[in-house]
Amino acid sequence: ALLLVVAACLPFAWAWMSPTQLTAFSQSIAAVSLFSSNFLFWLESGYFAPAAELKPLLHTWSLAVEEQYYILFPIFLMLTWKLGIRWILILLSVLFLLSLGVAQWGAYNFPTAAFFLLPARGWELLVGVFAAFYLKYNTHLKSHILNQALSLLGFCLIVYSIIAFDETTPFPSLYALVPTIGTGLLILCAVPKTYVHKLLSLKFIVGVGLISYSAYLWHQP
Repeated sequence: ALLLVVAACLPFAWAWMSPTQLTAFSQSIAAVSLFSSNFLFWLESGYFAPAAELKPLLHTWSLAVEEQYYILFPIFLMLTWKLGIRWILILLSVLFLLSLGVAQWGAYNFPTAAFFLLPARGWELLVGVFAAFYLKYNTHLKSHILNQALSLLGFCLIVYSIIAFDETTPFPSLYALVPTIGTGLLILCAVPKTYVHKLLSLKFIVGVGLISYSAYLWHQP
């Protein structure tokens, strides 16, 4: 799917871009292929800079961050698995706090680097890791009222971040806790019979979810 989007961009880039822009576009194709486009765009400009409109593959920075995580996290588990789950969670918690601290500091001091690079983004991915470990060793919460309340809270946190956050919001920083905690609450608490589960089970919403990766790939071009 990613290669199809890249291929579809080529004739338009050839027809419309200046030589300098075409050179930059070619560099972005190479970076996408190596899952290092976050480094390239960090060095070039900010995500919301005016030049972003001339970077059809700008959004692939997040794919690069994810791929770097997918490479490093299994290595971390292989090196620490013998220590036991308790120590793994302790070490992950330390990494989480360090990464969140880097994100908060970087958002105000080196915002472009904080936005694009894994050290300031890793804590967001670790929210999902903690949810996965919880569900591996525990079931969902038994209290229907608690699931109802926490899933609604998670949904509201996500909606709030969509409405309230814009390009002026320092990100990622402590502000990023709002959508990530909201997402974590949905994963853990949006169980059957909750209002949020019923909403997210609607055919249209499920359909959006099924095409979300493709829609994401196409939105920037």
